[in-house]
Amino acid sequence: LDVGQADASLILCDNKTMLIDGGNPGDSSLIAAYLKKLNISHLDYIICSHAHDDHVGGLPGALSVATAGKVYAPITENDIKEYQSFKSKVASQGLTITNPSPGDTFQFGSSTVLFLGPIHENVSDLNDTSIVLKITYGDTSFLFTGDAERDEEQSILAQNYDLSATVLKVGHHGSGDSTTYPFLREIMPEYAIISVGENNYGHPTEETLSRLRDADVKVYRTDMQGDIIVSSNGKTVNI
Repeated sequence: LDVGQADASLILCDNKTMLIDGGNPGDSSLIAAYLKKLNISHLDYIICSHAHDDHVGGLPGALSVATAGKVYAPITENDIKEYQSFKSKVASQGLTITNPSPGDTFQFGSSTVLFLGPIHENVSDLNDTSIVLKITYGDTSFLFTGDAERDEEQSILAQNYDLSATVLKVGHHGSGDSTTYPFLREIMPEYAIISVGENNYGHPTEETLSRLRDADVKVYRTDMQGDIIVSSNGKTVNI
């Protein structure tokens, strides 16, 4: 979803629904409106990749219009009001937050979700506590990396997972410290999606765009294309 300089992805498979991140606090109404437009009143899974406001901010909006089945977030929390609001919304539905472990999987319709990270919770940098997960549907797969940066990418690489994916949700809005060459070489995606808006950080950086070009990846960006809808029939993906 185009949530500007933030991150939010809605995934549908066989009548199951999953929301990964919810954008900034100001995106609560956008997220809520999008769910209502699709008549989604229940989210089977909500995943807060990490406790920064541009990822957790709009999740209370989702939880105000939809019930949740299971909610995942890293162990490392944040005392910002947006994260506390998210926690209280989860609690108000009688749910507790699950902290996934690397290697955990669950069935999502006829697809499989595999948690790859975080391997270590690095309190000094919340970006490197990001939940990284891979969804496999038939011969196609989708890698969501939150704001994972070099350290987390290296710790995931050390686990020797199969990281190959058809579509990569580029880490940290295209920051130069993410999507490093070794990580990208293991993924070798056909398509990359960068969730980004007007910002002062220089995202996406030329070095990251250059690495993606070198790997012959077709890049889509929410600041240029708006909402980006990817569909898979299990063999190929359409964007």
